Amino acid sequence: MNIVIQNAHLAANNEPQSDGGIDLTIVNGIISAVSPTAIDDKHHSRVEVDGKPVWDDLFNNRLYISEGWVDMLAHYGEPGYESKSTIAIGKQEAAAGGFTDVALLPNTKPAIANRSTVEYMNKVAQGGAVTCYPMGCVGRDGLEKEPAEMIDMHYGGAIAFTNGTKPIQNSQLLLKALEYIKVFNGLIVQMPIDDALSAGGLMHEGELSTRLGLSGISALAETIMLQRDIALLRYTGSRLHIAGISTAEGCQIIKAAKAEGLNLSCSVTPYHLALTEDALKTYDSLYKVNPPLRSETDRQALIAALADGTIDAIATHHLPQHTDAKNIELEYAEPGIALQSSAFNVLWSALQQYVPLSRLIDALTTTPRQLLGLPSCAIEEGQKACLTLFTTGSFTQLSQYKLPSLHVNNPFVNNLLPGKVIGIINNNNSHFN
Repeated sequence: MNIVIQNAHLAANNEPQSDGGIDLTIVNGIISAVSPTAIDDKHHSRVEVDGKPVWDDLFNNRLYISEGWVDMLAHYGEPGYESKSTIAIGKQEAAAGGFTDVALLPNTKPAIANRSTVEYMNKVAQGGAVTCYPMGCVGRDGLEKEPAEMIDMHYGGAIAFTNGTKPIQNSQLLLKALEYIKVFNGLIVQMPIDDALSAGGLMHEGELSTRLGLSGISALAETIMLQRDIALLRYTGSRLHIAGISTAEGCQIIKAAKAEGLNLSCSVTPYHLALTEDALKTYDSLYKVNPPLRSETDRQALIAALADGTIDAIATHHLPQHTDAKNIELEYAEPGIALQSSAFNVLWSALQQYVPLSRLIDALTTTPRQLLGLPSCAIEEGQKACLTLFTTGSFTQLSQYKLPSLHVNNPFVNNLLPGKVIGIINNNNSHFN
């Protein structure tokens, strides 16, 4: 497969920046040539695959190119929950959203809790332009009674370890896990949710939850869990990643722990950057997530923390749900939003006035690659082509009929959002929207 990209602009902190574009030639998955653009019109960009145009811009939309985007946390259902989604469908959603690499949650049935299930996942997920990496459970069988065989899973291909949507409440289990992974410099991924303090909660605890008559989840459910996890991290000297930070207080705790020199990182979801508790005013269960959508003060704190690097990365927490699991009373609805295919649009809509594009792309590329130990994707001659192509000047109309999902639990459907993912190139394969 031969691909020619004309007049692309690099969009990353570690790449040379200039007003002039570059042309790339990719032959059988390898970048064979990189040169200053030869197109006379500096605004015109073009992409060809085997001599056929797949993108020919005539509207002065600058074509950006970056390392392939990484989603550090997504749920594809398979095995066990194929009625919600499958790996094949998930990979279609990832490709449509610009992601070349995806770390998969182990909350399956059976749970990804031993080497054989890790190897099964790696086998099923092979092929195509999207590479999937299974994360293994911290607890045996996904429970909290005793540690899973993390060292064995690591050598079987598990990229990190987490109990995913069921954060570890057992301090002794997390302590042992943090000690075990030091043997191979592994990574524990933990959501900052205290089950006891969030039990029965439907939204952020505050004035609005009181007015709506809905039980709330206080910031304490996050901060107390963070403080415990950081204390265990300090004691063990291990590595920990906090996924789904949602409060201003949580950002302050993370920042202080980093200043202390702890090996701590964190990520935020697109919907916590774009939405607030106000979305629940209509009692719409599409906005029910865990951790919950917080206040505008929290949202602004998250944006500031992303901009200054306190928040390292962005993870979609992509979680498909049945229509009948969402189209019911808020109290009984399942949490989660499936927005992997529209994540960039949501992010750019929320961040374009506050966060430089280069910082946003870094949070989707370089940093998550470093945290997960994935190879870098330098845009240089002789390197493997692992690329995401996109624009910020055009708009995308999100239509439920064009989304590859089995179920559309995405509150942004039917919205016109800024930005457009053109396509991805990876593993000598390509996908163009």
